[in-house]
Amino acid sequence: MILDPLFYALALPALLITGISKGGFGSGVGLVAVPMMALAVPVPQAAAVMLPILILMDLVGLWTYWRRWDGASVAVLLPAACAGIAVGAATFSMLSDQALRLMLGILSLAFVLDYFLGGARRPPTRPRAALAWLCGALSGYTSFVAHAGGPPLNMYLLPQRMEKTRLVATAVVFFAAVNYAKLLPYWWLGQLGSGTLKTALALSPMAPIGMLAGTWLLHRVSQATFLRVCYGFVLVTGMKLTWDGIAWLLG
Repeated sequence: MILDPLFYALALPALLITGISKGGFGSGVGLVAVPMMALAVPVPQAAAVMLPILILMDLVGLWTYWRRWDGASVAVLLPAACAGIAVGAATFSMLSDQALRLMLGILSLAFVLDYFLGGARRPPTRPRAALAWLCGALSGYTSFVAHAGGPPLNMYLLPQRMEKTRLVATAVVFFAAVNYAKLLPYWWLGQLGSGTLKTALALSPMAPIGMLAGTWLLHRVSQATFLRVCYGFVLVTGMKLTWDGIAWLLG
């Protein structure tokens, strides 16, 4: 079990942010949790501690948004996500998470830039199977590496401009399935030892607190504000990921 006070000082706000993001805005800024926790522990250890807590958050989310999701989107995204998870597990020992962060950050920033330069005035896009497979696979892969699957999923869902509750519910059920699918490869790779599980248990009260706070916020913001916040989350996380990647390139 992790005993470093610095780790808990970083983990508690990180988990609160993650819960609010998942519970009220589907996904996005919550991916800063692993980088924050990684200031005190290695990235793989931070990701392993996060997984059981994310699954607890998913249970709260499924209970809150039961049957409100877009089944067609989930059906086409999940097989692609499972393929991405499989690739992540197979290449775990050779992954450069900083290079991945840089690529994902650039994609996220380009996505937000397109929205603010005119995408907001375009009519909602129709779901496309090819895009769903690309975004789903990338989301599964980045979720396996660092629980950072939010931006690729948003790239597929946000341009459709679903009603806010439907969009959040779709993200909730998607990541619930993805997180359960990650359990076996995480265990197989030795990431879920007793120390990890004890640390996750100590932090577990933050799961319902963050999720319920996010749900409370969802019902108190307008659809337009909701979309601006979602794109803002993607912008912030894209900037963070790009900064980390550039810092890595510069040594």
